[in-house]
Order: sequence, then structure tokens, then C-alpha cells
Amino acid sequence: MSNLYEKLPCKEGSRPYKCVEFGTKVSLKLNNLRKDGRFCDIDLISGSTKVKAHRVVLAASCEYFDAMFSVGLEESHKGHVILPNVPPGILPMIVDFIYTGEIIIDKATVQHLLVVADMLQLRELVTGCGEYLKRELHPSNALGIYRFAESHNCMSLAEEALSHCQVHWNLVTKGEEFLELPLQQLVTLLSSEELKVDNESQVLYPALEWLEHDPASRRRHCFEVLSNVRLPLILPQTLDDALKTTRDPSIAIALKTVRHDMKTGRGALVSLAAEPRARSRRVLLVAGGSCHANSVLPSFVSDNILSTVLKFDLYKREWEELAPMDIARIQPGMATMGGRVYAVGGEQGSKILANGEVYDPQNNKWSDIAPMKEARCEFGLTGWNGHLYAFGGWVGSDMGGSVEMYDPINDEWSLIGRMPEQRFGMGVVTFEGLIYVVGGCTHSWRHTRDLLCYDPSNRTWRTLAPMRHARSQAAAAVLDNHLYVIGGNAPQRTVLASVERYNFDDNTWEEVASLRQARAGCAAGAADGVLVAAGGDSESDDGDRAFYRARTTLASVEVYEPAENAWRSAPSLPHVRAEAGAALL
Repeated sequence: MSNLYEKLPCKEGSRPYKCVEFGTKVSLKLNNLRKDGRFCDIDLISGSTKVKAHRVVLAASCEYFDAMFSVGLEESHKGHVILPNVPPGILPMIVDFIYTGEIIIDKATVQHLLVVADMLQLRELVTGCGEYLKRELHPSNALGIYRFAESHNCMSLAEEALSHCQVHWNLVTKGEEFLELPLQQLVTLLSSEELKVDNESQVLYPALEWLEHDPASRRRHCFEVLSNVRLPLILPQTLDDALKTTRDPSIAIALKTVRHDMKTGRGALVSLAAEPRARSRRVLLVAGGSCHANSVLPSFVSDNILSTVLKFDLYKREWEELAPMDIARIQPGMATMGGRVYAVGGEQGSKILANGEVYDPQNNKWSDIAPMKEARCEFGLTGWNGHLYAFGGWVGSDMGGSVEMYDPINDEWSLIGRMPEQRFGMGVVTFEGLIYVVGGCTHSWRHTRDLLCYDPSNRTWRTLAPMRHARSQAAAAVLDNHLYVIGGNAPQRTVLASVERYNFDDNTWEEVASLRQARAGCAAGAADGVLVAAGGDSESDDGDRAFYRARTTLASVEVYEPAENAWRSAPSLPHVRAEAGAALL
């Protein structure tokens, strides 16, 4: 208001005054006059519904009515306006909003309100309906809201809905809304860098399902659709499997042609060069750990304990150094949640840690979080439903059995229960809403075959089929509906090269190809259709073995490809490293 009063002539000693409540008072009075039918000069009609109003209020509040009453249209002279496109039940709500700026929005009325508000150019109400729908976004309705928002030029809502579809792609594509998408909106999604997928086959199969949903009208779009799938990133066997399940002959021929082009390297119909989508480019972060080596130790090592953090690009197969943690730590718990990586607990010298820190990839910085209720190392840490869960570990002079949960919003840990048995040195993973604890050391056994399942929704435990080999300090990762357990320490002071995997569907274990080099305490992760195992401890050449920590630390890295059931060498770590935390980002 200062600019307004600066333009007015001001006598000496005068002072501007503004009554903040006056505008509200006038609005309330105008609404009461409308309700009493006083000074009303226009009737708004929809079906059998008639609402009295004041032209000047309608024109002042809404561009649609301002234009209607100002440009000499028939309605500017008549005592009524018929609004056939406004549902009768919605009309009184719209008029109430024009007079008060207030309205009750619910699931039954939101779409009607938004359509009418868009037609009347009531941008404030369009925004309100958009905010309501944003809060209602779910994989089952996101595509419908996206199409609805685009058709009514609600760009903020459309962008939010599109982002929801991209993040929850694997769920969105299972709904009926996906199969009914128009071609251009399908192409918008298929071509997006922001699709969150583990591998490109998760784009191929939905694209084929869309084509086969209405093959008569869609088969002519085969190459346009398939050109937005990054086919060179899909294993040949996956393409062959897709061909076997394709029912429509024309679509099968198109896919076979593309497959042939890729085999021969012609690239006439689809590009032969492709990179993973930006959002699906996964990296393995390896943080902290120990660096036992006979060679000269790197300058960043204190008492053989590391604070450095490395990033391994699973597509480029390259290592890159990131900002170090604030605290050097070995055997920490590490997990990803909400696009950030948490490193918690661990050990530093003879001190077991309770503190933690979180890494933000946007600014390449670590910041402190609240300490756990119990200091612990060699424990399990994983994320579920916006919270971290910490299990067991070595808590000082004994094994721990407590379970803690971290709330990132309140930056607070709370003890929520206990494990069936105290345990440390185990692997912990999350899969489809359940948390799995595998192997480790207990008071009963130095190395176990156990597989336990924890349901965080009701905090209950159950025992599943045991592994084939007892092991502790093994790495655990989930890939393609299987839990893989990699290496580890075993009875008779043996470091294992064996790898086995658990089938979540039928509760069975099977052995797969062994590591090229036995290792325990390695950093591991799974993405882009492969497993990665980096560093770790192995048996020293002279046979000198400790109870659970072997003498030789490795820098070597191996990658496992399930389709070939083989481990292959990958670029080594910059320095030997074991007992580090690892998490996929």
C-alpha cells in the first residue's frame, strides 16, 4: 500500500490508514444481500436451479462474466443468464465461492468444479481443485488425472501427475488407465528420461501390452512406439521372450524386424545407441570401511579406518569419489530413503557409534542426524515406508537384539521391539513391504543359515527356508524377485566364494555361480540387471585366519550377470577396502 499513498498529496502531519478487515466485511455483507435477494439484478440458471446475484460482483470476481456483461452480448441486457454447461448442483457452490472465496471440495465434486472454474476463468478455484487432486494422486488414478489436467490446461497439476506416473511407472502400467492412453501421451511417457525403472524391459513389456490392447487400430504405430523404448539396453534373450508372448502377428513381425536390425547392426528402424534413462541410472555408494594393506596407506586413512565415499556407475562401470563422511567408520549401517543416503553407527577404533549422517546428492554434502538409542555396528539397516529400521548388531560387549525406527521428519529414533534372537553380522534387505534378515552370528551359532522375515506393518516375525550354507558377514541384495547372498565367513574359519539366491515366490534356495575370489564383508548392490560385489576381506596367502575377519583386504570388483550365470571382473576400487557400508542411489 505504500506505493499507493506515495502518489497521493500528503499534508504535513497526515498519515495513511488502512482497515484490513474492511474488505472482508464488505464481502460478507454482499453475500448476505444476495442471500436475502436484495439489490440482485441477474438470475443464473442451470436446469431447474436458479441463483440470484449481482452483476457487478460477478464481473469483479470473474473474467467470464466481466466479458459477458461488458461487450454488448444479449446477456448484458437480460435479467437472466442460462449456463447449460454448469451442473445444477455445482452452480450454487460456484456463486458461493465468487462471493466468499470459500468452498468445500470433495471427490464427488472436484472434477465438476475444476471444469466449470476453467470455463469461467476462475483461476483461484482451478488452483484449489488442482491442489486437492495433487493430494489424491495414486498409481491407480495418476494417468486419468494427468489426462484430465492437460485437457483443462492445468499445467501445475499435469506436471505433478506426470511426475507421479514416472516415479510409479511399474504400478501405473498395471492399471486399465494405461491401456486406454492416447498415442501421444503414451509417447510422452515412453520417451521420458524420468521413468523410474530397474531395466528397460520394464518399458518394453507395457509398450507391447498397449499395442496389443487394440491391435487393429494400433499396429500401425508399432515402430513409433518401439522407437521410444531403449532396445539396445535390453538383453537379446528378453527380446526373444517378448516375441514368444506377442499374440498379434503384425506386432510380432515389427518386433522381429527390430530384433534383426539389432543383430545385424543396421539400425534402420531403431537407434542402436542408447543410454539408461536419467532416473534409472543407478549408482552404488560405498562409504567408510577399513583399509588393511601392506603398501603405503592413502593419506585419508586414520588407524586404517576410512571416511571416504565412492560412487560406482553401474552403466559406465566407473568409480568416482564423493564428499567424505564427517566421521570415519567401519561396519556402519547404510540405506537409501527419499533420494538420500544414510550412514549410521559403525565402529571407530574401540568405540561403537550411535551417531549418523545423511548424504544429499543434490549438493554432495553430508549432514548430521540424531543418534540411535543404542550404539551398534555390524547391524542391519534398511528403509521402508519413509522410515529407517535398524536391527541387532554388536552393541558393546554383547550382541544386540533390539529394533529401532528412525523418523526423518522429526529426526528421531525410537525402540519398537526385539528380534527373535540377538544377532550381528547379518544381511538385511527390503522387498515388497517386508524386511528380510539373513545369516549372521548368534549366541547359538557363530554362522547361521537363518532367513527371517519381519513385517513392519504389524511388527511380527516368521522363519523362512534356511540357506544351504551357514554364513556371516555376507552381502545381501535383491535382484529380479530373488534375494542374493554373496560370500561371507563360514565355519572352520573359511571365507566363502559361494553365492546362493532365494526365490520369494516359492520359498526355496538355489546356488548360482561362485565369485571369482572369496570375500567377506564386501560392499554389494543390485541394479540394471546385475549384481556388484566390491572389495571385502579374503584369506591371506599364509593361511593366517581370524575368527570372523580375514587378513587380506581386496580392491577387486566383480559383476554378476544372471542371464549368463557368471561373475566378471570390473574396474577395481581405487584402494583396498572392506567392512564398508553400501547403498544404491
